[in-house]
Amino acid sequence: MQRVFVLDSQKRPLMPCHPARARQLLDRGKAAVFRRVPFTLILKGRTGGDVQPVEAWVDPGSKTTGLALVARFPRGDQVVWAANLGHRGQAITAALDKRRAIRRGRRGRKTRYRAPRFLNRTRPAGWLPPSLQSRVDNVQAWARRLQRLCPLTSVAVETVRFDTQLIENPNLQGTDYQRGTLADWELREYLLYRHGHTCAYCGGLANDPVLEREHVVPRSLGGSNRVANQVIACRTCNEAKGNALPEQWLAQLRASHRKIDTTRARNMEKVFGKRQTISPIAFF
Repeated sequence: MQRVFVLDSQKRPLMPCHPARARQLLDRGKAAVFRRVPFTLILKGRTGGDVQPVEAWVDPGSKTTGLALVARFPRGDQVVWAANLGHRGQAITAALDKRRAIRRGRRGRKTRYRAPRFLNRTRPAGWLPPSLQSRVDNVQAWARRLQRLCPLTSVAVETVRFDTQLIENPNLQGTDYQRGTLADWELREYLLYRHGHTCAYCGGLANDPVLEREHVVPRSLGGSNRVANQVIACRTCNEAKGNALPEQWLAQLRASHRKIDTTRARNMEKVFGKRQTISPIAFF
């Protein structure tokens, strides 16, 4: 349960309190609302008080960063506040791309001529792309805000990096990183070779000669363009699967008693199950 931030009469942070306690303080006139987001009370007649250590946990992400405040109580650690912090990095990138397109297009229209500029822009030390700088500033701003509202004693930031190639192939070394799955292959050619020039779902029972690239987890539902998320499927199976997730289509196939659906279900279990054992990162 989210606790309510509390400040003393000198605007110094105290330990967050339970929402029921916050209602009592407001009803009795002992506190007033200091801030609505995040919800904070300020006490009218109290200065100072006992506080326990509080650690801020930060889990950075490209689109969302997780924030949590963990209090070190004598009876054990307890999360007193948590939130997801959304970033606008993609919106910044889109705005910069739009501005760049307008500037470039202006040179071709009948407007004031603007000569192209080269090598006249410098970047200061520690420069970051605007989308990434926005993410950093956003996290820092909330860290300073929480420091004013809660007696923080430390900050823990999760900085984990995954080697996805090594996860799929534990024996990867040296120059093997430069020779991935598609080394010396064209994507469609590789998929055709991997599935024996046959539909990965029906195995050719549909008698459809048109073979297409198919995403096991649809792109519209968060699937990636990784090779592990792509198979070769005939147009009939591709259209039958549509935009369904693998588990959804598999449930539909199991409910059907047609021979082709039974074959599709059996092959779908092999395709989807094999990629789950390789790595969940292969899909998303």
